[in-house]
Amino acid sequence: MDVRGCRVDELEQVLHLWRAAGAEPTVTDDVAGLRALLEFCPESLLVAVEGGAVVGTLIWGWDGWRGSFYRLAVDRSFQRRGIATALVREGERRLLQVGARRAAAIAVGSADCAVPFWTAAGYAAQGDRVRLVKNLA
Repeated sequence: MDVRGCRVDELEQVLHLWRAAGAEPTVTDDVAGLRALLEFCPESLLVAVEGGAVVGTLIWGWDGWRGSFYRLAVDRSFQRRGIATALVREGERRLLQVGARRAAAIAVGSADCAVPFWTAAGYAAQGDRVRLVKNLA
């Protein structure tokens, strides 16, 4: 398995993986949204590739203040093999390289394995914070 930045020709595979993995859809889940992400920061979408197929994803971001993780997803038939952990560790490595000292992960609370995974990876829920979002498009 190889963990690396996503290529433009893999964007459809990424979207298919998210749908198959049951990721909650958002207004940016389309090729145009992912192209914009890669144009802004070409290495921000990490993929785990095995046998030429995208089997895992993680978006990492750095705003100069804090690192963030989004869209951690692993193909159901490849889960429990350390792929999610490898993606997170690579994301953390990249955040450290750009100067991040703190990272936050966005996890879907209703997903059975999401919060337990992030907790096992060393992240803690902040009970006194609420994430507020607004779709701009």
